Amino acid sequence: MKTAVCFYFQVHQPFRLRKDYDFFSIGKNHNFIDHTSNRQIMEKIAKNCYLPANKVLLEAIKKNPGKINISFSISGTALEQFELYTPEVLESFQELAQTGNVEFLAETWHHSLASVLSENEFVEQVKLHRDKIQKVFGQKPTTFRNTELIYNNRIATIAEQLGFTATLAEGVDKMLGWRSPNFIYTPKDTNIALLLKNYKLSDEIAFRFSNKFWREKPLTAAEYMTYLEKLSSRKVPYIGLFMDYETFGEHHRKEDGILSLLAELMNLLSKNDSMELATPKEVARTRRSMGELDIPEYTSWADRERDLSAWLGNSMQNSTAKLLYSMEKDIKTSKNEELIRDWRRLLTSDHNYYACTKYYGDGAVHNYFSPYNSPHDAFMIYANAINDVKIRLERTQNQTES
Repeated sequence: MKTAVCFYFQVHQPFRLRKDYDFFSIGKNHNFIDHTSNRQIMEKIAKNCYLPANKVLLEAIKKNPGKINISFSISGTALEQFELYTPEVLESFQELAQTGNVEFLAETWHHSLASVLSENEFVEQVKLHRDKIQKVFGQKPTTFRNTELIYNNRIATIAEQLGFTATLAEGVDKMLGWRSPNFIYTPKDTNIALLLKNYKLSDEIAFRFSNKFWREKPLTAAEYMTYLEKLSSRKVPYIGLFMDYETFGEHHRKEDGILSLLAELMNLLSKNDSMELATPKEVARTRRSMGELDIPEYTSWADRERDLSAWLGNSMQNSTAKLLYSMEKDIKTSKNEELIRDWRRLLTSDHNYYACTKYYGDGAVHNYFSPYNSPHDAFMIYANAINDVKIRLERTQNQTES
C-alpha cells in the first residue's frame, strides 16, 4: 500500500476587538467588535491567500482526476466572516467541496478553549459547527480537529461519543516516546483513529519556507519531495502535514513562490508511485492502527512547549478565562441571543493568545499575529469587553427579577 500523504489546512479568523474599547465604554457602548478592521483583514487575506490558493487546488484537482485529496477545517467565526465580508471566498470553498476530493472537518464553532474549560460548551460548539458544515458544504464531518490541535484522552473519548471516526493531534515527542507520528494510533479506551501531525515536515513549509536565515532557503517542491520519499521508502503508512492555510499567500507571500510550491507539490504527488494524497477520513478507513496511544496531558500545536501555555500561561490569561466561563450558566439561561452571541465571540482562543507574555522565538510568533502593541494592551481591551458582557448580563437578570 502506498504511503498516504494527508494535507490538512486550518482556516480561522477571529472577531477582533476594537483597540479603543476602553474602561469608559463598559456598560455604555456594547459594540466592541471591530468590524472595520475585520473586514479589511478578511479582504486582504482573501486576495492574498484564500482565493488564489483555492484556485491552485481546484485546478490541480481538475487536472489530476481522483489524485488530489485534501482536507480543511474552517472555524465558525471564519465562516461567519466569509458570509459578512467576502462571500466569494465561501463560494470558492463550496466549489472545492463539489469536486468530491475535499474533506471538511469539524471543530469548535468559536475556535475556543471550551474543551479545557467547559465540556458542555465544548459539545454544544462542536454540534453547531458540524451542522453548519453539513449545511454549507453538503458533508457531515466524520473527522474531528480541536482548536489549535488541543488534545488528550478525554477529548478523544468525547469525539467518539459525538460519532466521529477519527481525530487529529500534534505529534508531540514527549508523548510519543519511541513511537513515530507516521503511523495511525487508537486513543486510550476508544475505537476511533488518531492521526498525528509530523510537525518537522509541516513546519518546513509553514514556518521556514521564506526564512532567510534557514540554511535550505529557498525550499523547492522537488527538494520537499525528497523528504517525503525518504519516509515513504521506509514503508510508513501515513504522513500528516497540518498547517494554517494562510501559510499560502499571507504568512509567506506569493512573490516568494509559496503558491507555486503548493501547485508543484500537488502535481508531483499526483504522479508519484509510492505515495498518494488522502483525506483523514480515507486514512482512517484504509490504514490499520499500530496500537493504543495514551495521552493524559493536554497537548497542542502551539509554541515549543506544545501545551496550553500559549493561552493559559499567565495570570492575565487565567483571570479572563475564569471570569468568562463563570458566566456560562447565567448567559445561556438568559436566552438573550445577542448576549450569547457576544459572549461566545469572546470565547475565541485568539483573545487569550494575544495576552501571552513569552519571549524569544515563541514571543515573536505571538507578536506577529497580535494586533496589539503589547500583551497588556490585549488583556485590558479583552477584560473591558468581558466586563461589558457581565454588566449586560446583570441588567438582564435584574429586569427578569423585577
